Parts: sequence; structure tokens; C-alpha cells
Amino acid sequence: MSYDDEDGYGYSVVGSFPKDFGYGPDDTDSDAVGIVPTENKPRILLMGLRRSGKSSIQKVVFHKMSPNETLFLESTNKIVKDDISNSSFVQFQIWDFPGQIDFFDPTFDSEMIFGGTGALIFVIDAQDDYMEALAKLHMTVTRAYKVNPDIKFEVFIHKVDGLSDDHKIETQRDIHQRANDDLADAGLENLHLSFYLTSIYDHSIFEAFSKVVQKLIPQLPILENLLNILISNSGIEKAFLFDVVSKIYIATDSSPVDMQSYELCCDMLDVVIDISCIYGMGEDPEANPFDKESSSLIKLNNATVLYLREVNKYLALVCILREDSFEKQGIIDYNFHCFRQAIQEVFEVRTKATTQQHGAAAMNSTAMLQDSMQSNGISERPH
Repeated sequence: MSYDDEDGYGYSVVGSFPKDFGYGPDDTDSDAVGIVPTENKPRILLMGLRRSGKSSIQKVVFHKMSPNETLFLESTNKIVKDDISNSSFVQFQIWDFPGQIDFFDPTFDSEMIFGGTGALIFVIDAQDDYMEALAKLHMTVTRAYKVNPDIKFEVFIHKVDGLSDDHKIETQRDIHQRANDDLADAGLENLHLSFYLTSIYDHSIFEAFSKVVQKLIPQLPILENLLNILISNSGIEKAFLFDVVSKIYIATDSSPVDMQSYELCCDMLDVVIDISCIYGMGEDPEANPFDKESSSLIKLNNATVLYLREVNKYLALVCILREDSFEKQGIIDYNFHCFRQAIQEVFEVRTKATTQQHGAAAMNSTAMLQDSMQSNGISERPH
């Protein structure tokens, strides 16, 4: 499926995917403290005070709920387990905790909860008095750090859409300072907190979750290297490897991420999936509308080209490049073919090889991509 727009058509509705295009139903567990994971997958814990926006974040990012619909969500009163199992790179569980959970309750098993956790996201409502939230943050991370010092601690300073730019910066600075001072007073200077300004009404929540998920992907350096090789040999300015359902980018090249560029790529993904679901289903109603034939080209009115190609059933490569660099589309498509082969080899490494073999086999994938692009002058950048 190809979509071309000479006038830079935009599509900015957050969470606009069709409702039946997703991860599958929620998996909830009625036992608030006795959850046992069904598979050994990395866990992401969503914690924070009541009404801070935890459930809304989960629903918007992973279940395509419209931000306005989240106004009608009931307060979470039990741990909700959500199994995200899309691709070989995006496999984890999200546990949404009720805000009133008591870590000192004898039924709360800290070893089990925190022991298998990859990342802990603590959500703070930036529009509310956050002193109580900071106290709960300190208690949460210190308890979790004692059980599992390898957890990645992430702080979402949430609901910033209602704040001015100056107020956002001041709020982030104040929360950052107070949280780190509390850790220093407790002798936990080695405990690192990452802070993000987020809102479900724009793409900030997707970018923040992208950064969190990337920390749980052991192949991230290999993916970044593959993307660097691709863009350097194809005249591409920026490339994102997207999970097509959530709009999380699981990898990008080493150049800095510009928020406007990321939003453009997210909007393009929305357009492609929406049009595919309407016109690309074919005769089989059960078929996945996003398949190996899926691609899109959008020409903006500022001589910039957005180019999307399907990598596999769950991943898409979205590139930004100048219009004159796209004149040699054949070279770009050949380099993309090599990139897709290398990605497939990385998948096979993860599923078949042992931990000791990961590095060598993944390096073979990178070398194969480099050699393929350089053979017969293919690596020459288009002008």
C-alpha cells in the first residue's frame, strides 16, 4: 500500500489506531499481591499516587484509547497485569499498581514484585501538590533498590499539558532536586533517577515510554549500529524503528531525536495503519493489514520526504530525508533490503543462540549489512 501526499498532509490524533488492531485483551489478576508471572519476561511497574494518571498512560500507549476516553476510567484498586508480546524486541509485562498500596503490608512480597523487574515508572501529577508523591517515590525506590539494584528507575512528571513552558521547567527542576536530595540524605547517591515531562495529549508519553523500553532491549547497541550504517549509506537524515501498534520506537540512529521529527513519523504511522485497515484488508478479514507490501511515501512542502517500509509483522522503519536524496530510490531500497536481512538475523540470534554467542552473531549481522552496502559501489550516498 502506497500513500503519497505532495502537500505535507498531517494526521495528529493521538491514539487513532482502529480498536481491533492491537495487542489483545487485558490480563488482570484479582490477587493484588500474589501475582506470579506466567513467563520470564522483563517487568515494567507503573506506580504513583491515586489519580496520577497511571492507568491512562497504559491505555493510551498500549491499547489505543483516546485521551478523552481516559476521563471515564475508574481508579485502580488492584494490580493489573498487561502482557505485551509483539515482537522479539518488544516483550515485557506492565503491572499497574493501585496508588494506595502499602509496602509494609505483610502480604506484599517485595522480593517477588521487585526481583524480576526491569524498570519502575513512578508517575507524579505535575498539576497537584507533589510533596506527598515525592515521599512515596522515595519510599518506593529505596525499597525496590534494596531488593534489586539493577532496576531502571524512571519518573514521569505527568499532566504537564496544563502548565506553561516556564512552569514545566521549574516543576521538573524542583522535583529533580528534591528527589535526588532525599536519596543523598539516605546515602543512595548511586541510585539514578531519569525524569521525563509527559502528557497523554501529545507524543511526549510515547517518546518517554520509548526511552524506557529501549533500556530493556539488550540488542539496542546492535540496532543503533545497523541504523547508523543504513543512514550513512543512503543519504537519510533520521531513521526510527517503530513498533507499529504502540508507536514506541525501539531504536533510532545516534543523532539527537528532534520531537517534531518524531511526531511527524508517528503521524505517518497513524495514516498508514488507518488507511491499510480501511482499504488494505483484501478478501481475508482476518489478515493483518500491515504486511510485507506495506510502504508509504509522503513528500512535504519543505522538500522533505517521509519514507516508511515494513520490516516485519510488528516493526516499521520510518525515515526522514531530503527530496534530492530520494532521487536514487533504488539504492535506498537495496540498502533497506540488506537492513531487513540483518534485523532478521538479530531476531534469530535472540531466539536460537546462547548468551555467549549473541555478540559474535550480532556482529556478523552488522558486518553483512556493511559488506552488502559497499559491494558494487552500493554504499555511495545519493546526491
